[in-house]
Amino acid sequence: MDGGKIRDASGGVNQSGVRNYNERLLLSMLQRRGGMAGIELARLTGLSPQTVSVIFRKLEQDGFLRRGDPVRGKVGKPSIPMELSPDGVLSLGLKIGRRSADLLLLDFTGNVRAQVSTTYPYPLPDDVFAFLEGGMETLLEDLPPEAHARLCGIGIAAPFELWKWNDLFGAPSQRFKSWKDIDFAEQVARFTELPVFAMNDATAACRAEHLYGGAPRFRDYAYIFIGSFVGGGVVVNDTVFEGNQGNAGALGSLRSTGPLGESQQLIDVASIHLLEGRLVQAGIDPRVLWQQPQDWSDLARHVEPWIGETAQELAKAALSVCAVIDFEAVLIDGAFPATVRGELVERVRRYLVNQDTRGLIPPQIQPGHIGGNARAIGAASGPIFTQFLLNRNAGLAVG
Repeated sequence: MDGGKIRDASGGVNQSGVRNYNERLLLSMLQRRGGMAGIELARLTGLSPQTVSVIFRKLEQDGFLRRGDPVRGKVGKPSIPMELSPDGVLSLGLKIGRRSADLLLLDFTGNVRAQVSTTYPYPLPDDVFAFLEGGMETLLEDLPPEAHARLCGIGIAAPFELWKWNDLFGAPSQRFKSWKDIDFAEQVARFTELPVFAMNDATAACRAEHLYGGAPRFRDYAYIFIGSFVGGGVVVNDTVFEGNQGNAGALGSLRSTGPLGESQQLIDVASIHLLEGRLVQAGIDPRVLWQQPQDWSDLARHVEPWIGETAQELAKAALSVCAVIDFEAVLIDGAFPATVRGELVERVRRYLVNQDTRGLIPPQIQPGHIGGNARAIGAASGPIFTQFLLNRNAGLAVG
């Protein structure tokens, strides 16, 4: 493995100084709304047309924007909308999962350029970072030099306090707990100088949905992602809110009650690992759930009751989160086929009608749109969002 080749992918656009508030504002507007003419952006942002024009010229010269197709109006010259250039920024995203890891290359508009994956009995640091190093070499070997210069970082999405999950993963306790002392940036620095941005995996999935999901544009919503386990994210003021310690939206820890009245968490009653258990009891290899492309149609007799039980728990969870913040909606997504997601969302809507909603305004229940790749896409979006887009929760000052 040629570590030097990977290390060459180091000083990229993260050093170009795109830190100005107004630049971030215009890039964010174009990311959320698509291509727009300068005069329209000036009206929406309150900036002067001249200011927008100057920023547009700079961002176009730097390769972050490109001109769209002319739009002809009823009178006058056609307007030229500006839009994000897909090649303007590239980013890598690593998802560390229960049984597999995914590494992908994302462009500025949210398109996945390339992707590699690996499986393992359980995630251990040496295996995961060896996969990252080899995967980077695979994804970047055919990139031209100008594309290497556009790499802005590596995002890593992993469960919160991963080292505490050895019982759920079925991993050897001491080897698995070595995650506690792992510094992601230090490990990655062994083979590349790209900056590292680590985040909770469910928060990463939420960010992917918010940036690229194409869902109705709610300003405030809770997001639930069901994978091997369940987690979530919180969007406040049209921005993913990570919390003081990066653990906002830890919806898997919401309280639930077991059949004997015992205290449980949502993760115990609404995760795919419960469906895996059903299959094992039926003598079916649970790996069938993760085969790509996913098709659960032959598992209907086992999936159907799982959907019913999961939907009941999600309906209660949806009201619980709305008791804290008056969310407009709760979005539900996961590592399952779109047909399963649609049925799950519909069941949650039905169960919500029969819940005790005193003092609450029931949220809309909507499906997410990205699916199983949301965590890796969200990881890759971390470097892009942090360095180029506007974080309304960060209190940025006008530059």
